[in-house]
Amino acid sequence: MTKPDSYKAAIFRGVGHVDVVDLPYPECGDDEAIVRNLLTGICGSDIFAFQKHGPESRIWIDEEFGHEGIAEVVELGKNVTGLAVGDRVFVNTDKAFRDMRRVSAAGAFSNYLRIPQCKVGYSLLPIDQELPLCTAVLFEPFVIGTRGVKVLKPQPSDGAVVFGAGIIGMTSAVMLKWFGCETVMVVDFSEFRLENARKLGFVTCNLSSEDLKDKAVATFGTAPGFPGEKCGARLYVDAVGVKAVLENFAMLAPRNGAISIVGVHKEPAPIDWTQVSFNNWHIHGCGDGATEELLPEILAMMRSGKHDLASLVTHTFNVEQIEDAITLAGNPHEAQKVCISF
Repeated sequence: MTKPDSYKAAIFRGVGHVDVVDLPYPECGDDEAIVRNLLTGICGSDIFAFQKHGPESRIWIDEEFGHEGIAEVVELGKNVTGLAVGDRVFVNTDKAFRDMRRVSAAGAFSNYLRIPQCKVGYSLLPIDQELPLCTAVLFEPFVIGTRGVKVLKPQPSDGAVVFGAGIIGMTSAVMLKWFGCETVMVVDFSEFRLENARKLGFVTCNLSSEDLKDKAVATFGTAPGFPGEKCGARLYVDAVGVKAVLENFAMLAPRNGAISIVGVHKEPAPIDWTQVSFNNWHIHGCGDGATEELLPEILAMMRSGKHDLASLVTHTFNVEQIEDAITLAGNPHEAQKVCISF
């Protein structure tokens, strides 16, 4: 390839401000790789940093950011094996740079990246060329959804309720189906996103116009619990991170119900521990599993074609429009997954 002198990179400057600058094209060392980002999803952490900023976003002022990128290899050092120029890859953000500060700030909103000490299956994870790019770009959100779902140990007989129809809620719902749950209901206020959930085959409940308990009982029936009868769905995913979700879980969950807390709660969210005790509820965090370990299962699901995953990417922008893109991504009534395309 003809190497450019420079490339475009998005630099986070603080609340409401991202600069797009020209950086010099990197040199590729013997143990390194250069990749070109093709399509990068805007994550909730990017939106939070743009709107409010805080250390929990793990995005740093005056540094590159973005971490949901699908890239292609453009250069390989002589000591790097297992890849070829042109291969499609995911930059494994918590491993690729040997720097945990870059987990959410991997530079996926930059056109090119230098990968030091490049190791296939660790730094860079191969992604099928045959997958639509708008499907492949959802790989990182599917890592989060898969972790949150696997910790619940879903069984084919289980009904499941997912709170939140954002991209993590959607990936959680898809993986619950993939692991065998017969019926999955997605709950949200956004009719725009719930319509997307229905197109993917999920039952939905719009909290602005439907009664959650009535809809859940009509969908899943009832099961024993304390106090009194509860909803028949055993599994729940909190993909929102607000107190009302835990209140709704307490209202619905039967004995031996289980919830995975994937959404990050910014404020304390009390729960009725008497119900936890008497119902023998199981409360989990957002799960375990290294990204590279989850890769085969997620790719198998994507290859299956059971869901039109690419339809979840509703908007794409070029990097010069990144401020507009992040603003739109924060509007649940108009956007699902917003991406930066290079």
